[in-house]
Amino acid sequence: MSFDRSIKIAPSILSADFANFGAECAAIEAQGADWVHVDVMDGHFVPNITFGPAMCAAIRPHIKGVMDVHLMISPVDPFIDAFAQAGADIITAHVEAGPHIHRTLQAIRAVGAKAGVALNPGTPAGAVEELLDMVDLVCVMTVNPGFGGQKFIDMTGKVRTLRSMIGDRPIHIEIDGGVDPVTAPMVAAAGADVLVAGSAVFRGGSVSDPAPYGANIRAIRDAAAG
Repeated sequence: MSFDRSIKIAPSILSADFANFGAECAAIEAQGADWVHVDVMDGHFVPNITFGPAMCAAIRPHIKGVMDVHLMISPVDPFIDAFAQAGADIITAHVEAGPHIHRTLQAIRAVGAKAGVALNPGTPAGAVEELLDMVDLVCVMTVNPGFGGQKFIDMTGKVRTLRSMIGDRPIHIEIDGGVDPVTAPMVAAAGADVLVAGSAVFRGGSVSDPAPYGANIRAIRDAAAG
């Protein structure tokens, strides 16, 4: 993965057809998705249960590009190796998920994956200030994690603060939650470059009719580009 700050659209398969995950991953990539975002939830750290390492391993052969795995689980460390073995290119853990996020990020990098750290809406940008030299991505939650389709929470001030803190380090700023053509330009202008979108990408399309996926992805990308 080479680094650049161009806008990347990362559809969340939480909004895909669960019975057709492999085909859905191939469809969104064919329609212009840059990354495939996998929301892993444990029913403990967040109030929902989604996928585990076995599902990530099952869809990996259907993804040509980046598999971006977002762990909304606690504890994180016991599962890092399994998600790396399943083919995750990026593994993101929440700063709120345990007492030793520095150790968690070390463990992610040790298994050869890119390391991401996520911030819930109530967590300030300063929580990651001491971690910036060991992360490849900061994920700013713009909803409270646990469910797709929620209303966007304005975190543009936090994004601007992070962008300033990051400086010239090769670190992506990812936005997760409520991204659509209305909110995308707000966060892109503040400094974000990876936009996770679920329902805003998958709305109106299907594996048998994937063209709306492409139209939705282009609409978000064009809006973000201003």
